[in-house]
Amino acid sequence: FGSRHSVSDHPWHPRTSYSFLPHSVNMPAMAAADLIWECVKGNNSFIRKSLNMPVMSAEPGNLCGLSSKKFSGLTGGKAFDLSVKKTGSKETIVLTTRNKKGSRAQKPGAMLVETGIKKNAKKGLAQVAKATVGALYRRDLQELAEKKYAKVKTSLKKKKVVVKSRRAAK
Repeated sequence: FGSRHSVSDHPWHPRTSYSFLPHSVNMPAMAAADLIWECVKGNNSFIRKSLNMPVMSAEPGNLCGLSSKKFSGLTGGKAFDLSVKKTGSKETIVLTTRNKKGSRAQKPGAMLVETGIKKNAKKGLAQVAKATVGALYRRDLQELAEKKYAKVKTSLKKKKVVVKSRRAAK
C-alpha cells in the first residue's frame, strides 16, 4: 500500500512501452492471411448456410457475399465492398476498403474505411475504377465491382406507383 508507483509503472507490465527494446518487439506480429483463413473458413459468425446454396458470408468488406478466401474481408490484407447505407430517408452507395495504416488492423472499429460513391453512373464507375486500378488495390475485383455498382444503383430506383382513376372513360 505504501508504494507511490502503480503496477503499470513496472518495466515488464504489458501496458508499458518497451522503449529499451528494438522496434520489432513492440508490436505483436499478425498471423499470415492463409493461416487466419484456415482457422476461420469453416466456422465464424458471418457464415450463412442453406440447403442447395453456396456458403455465403455477411462480413463487411466481402464484395460478392461468398465465403471464400478471395472475397474475404476478414482474412486478407485488402477488403473491398460496395453496399448501400441508409441514413434516415437518404440512401447512399458506400465503398468499403481496409485502412491504409497498419496500426488500425488491431482496432476492429477503425479497421475499415467507408467512402461515398456518386450515383451518377459515369462518375461512380470512374470512382470505382480509381479505387481499384488507379490505387493498385484489388485490381482483380474491378469488373465484379463495376457489375455490383450497377446492381446497387438499380436497387435504389423505386417503382413509381400508378394510380388508376375510378372515373376512367369506358
